[in-house]
Amino acid sequence: MALMLLLTIYFLLPVYFLIVAATKPQGDLASTNGLAFSHFNLFSNLHTLFTRSDGIFLHWALNSVIYAVLGAAVGTLISALCGYALAKFQFRGKEFLFSVILGGVLVPTTALALPLFLLFSATGIVNTYWAVFLPSIVSPFGVYLARIFASAAVPQELLESARLDGAGEFRTFFSVASRLMAPSLVTIFLFQFVAIWNNFFLPMVMLQKESLFPVTLGLYTWNGQTARAPLLQQSVITGSLVSIVPVIIVFILLQRFWRTGLATGSLK
Repeated sequence: MALMLLLTIYFLLPVYFLIVAATKPQGDLASTNGLAFSHFNLFSNLHTLFTRSDGIFLHWALNSVIYAVLGAAVGTLISALCGYALAKFQFRGKEFLFSVILGGVLVPTTALALPLFLLFSATGIVNTYWAVFLPSIVSPFGVYLARIFASAAVPQELLESARLDGAGEFRTFFSVASRLMAPSLVTIFLFQFVAIWNNFFLPMVMLQKESLFPVTLGLYTWNGQTARAPLLQQSVITGSLVSIVPVIIVFILLQRFWRTGLATGSLK
């Protein structure tokens, strides 16, 4: 228990530091204890953050929402279809294909950034939303999870009954299998959402237009300018605090589903 308490403090300490720092005025950041509150200036910091450079931070936040929500939704659908097909259909080379997909889990995304940049340069979609969105919808780990959950949660007899009633394969999937796989799909969505929301390297390689930046890359850009404009330091800290709020909200709203999904997967 003591070890768990110690680990909890260890993991929550950076969040606590971020909350404390975001409430301080710029002048207190370096002159006061980093773990102690001083003059409460959070609302003024938020006003400065959202009005700086014609409200560019809000634009970055909306870009992150677009990338993360749409990318996670489409990625979850693709992963579910692939995992379901691998779990419930028999075809030549299935296990080899699954092994190749599992191999994709081991490849770091940073190693794929340069080949993707060259590919997208040839197709002319670098520096567009598509350059970040298209790689975000591919998730080998999501396919792996979907296959495990489809094998466990969707009885073959139920699928046969739906087919005997005249349902096609897509209707069987969306009307029967997807509902049984719902907890696992939420789990995959959450993994995808967090991964895309925190994605930094891929947007940095693909994007040069500031209006397309997600919040991670935007804050990095501001942080690189603090030597010339020290007042940006407080906006970077406050922006970092604001940027983790959507992730916390999504986890709280969906925790009932992803807990069920993880528990189901752990038994298989």
